[in-house]
Amino acid sequence: MKFHEFNIVKDYKSIYYFLKDEGFSENFITNLRKHCGNFVLNDETVNIRTPLKIGDKLKINNNPNTKTAIMHCILPLDIVYEDENYLLVNKTSGLSCMPNKRHYTKNLAGGICNYMKDKDENFVLRILNRLDKDTAGIIIIAKDSISQNKIQDVEKTYFAICEGKIDKEMTINRKIKTITTNGINQQKRIISEEGQDAITLISPVNYNDFHSLIKIKLVHGRTHQIRIHLSSIGHPLTGDALYGLKSDYIDHAALVCKEIGFYHYIEKEHKKFEIEYPEDFKNLLSKVNLI
Repeated sequence: MKFHEFNIVKDYKSIYYFLKDEGFSENFITNLRKHCGNFVLNDETVNIRTPLKIGDKLKINNNPNTKTAIMHCILPLDIVYEDENYLLVNKTSGLSCMPNKRHYTKNLAGGICNYMKDKDENFVLRILNRLDKDTAGIIIIAKDSISQNKIQDVEKTYFAICEGKIDKEMTINRKIKTITTNGINQQKRIISEEGQDAITLISPVNYNDFHSLIKIKLVHGRTHQIRIHLSSIGHPLTGDALYGLKSDYIDHAALVCKEIGFYHYIEKEHKKFEIEYPEDFKNLLSKVNLI
């Protein structure tokens, strides 16, 4: 077991109330209380009902979950950042985050588990921001449950190339509905008042009469949100065959999660990371005269 130590600065009726005060999820707390040995108070094993007082040192098991059991795959990872708590990877377009019927033997999850197998034999996969298969960009992986629960102020910034001219900032506020057939979710989503709230913030970076390079931030993070929102206002992503048209210059929607930041609870600072545009994205910028 790996433990994280907390210095207790006020009295608590029990460890449970300390965990709630620290903002840990009920699911995390439930996993901790399932087995003995997850709490060590002043070098003695205790349970979740044990009271705490000022000056106590409480150690909590970083990883109470069961090891992730998926097929590993040998996959070169473009590592943006790594420490004891987090791993940031630059995912390429065309790579699924999780295994599925079409991508069972080659996916980012399998590659991460393979990379981590010698670092942590009980590694549990915790991808904090999944991207669509065709969306490139930065993925955050928490290496333990506490790091997953304590991450704060995650800020994701996307860049996209879309059809037509966008020359001013705009906010798209349109609900998105998932279509189901016989209880199975379909790939394509629709704009519908019966759907979930979804707000997209758009800022122009460069544009001409035919294409625009835009910066995007999401208030909500629905599946396909950027793609369907831009399509709904007549500016589908270039290369997005599902919500727009295919492109001669790129074989997928031109979208990348280029910047990401978050508050690191161990280092007590906000960290920010940025990647270069993928090569096919840069090529498209050149072809449509946006660089």
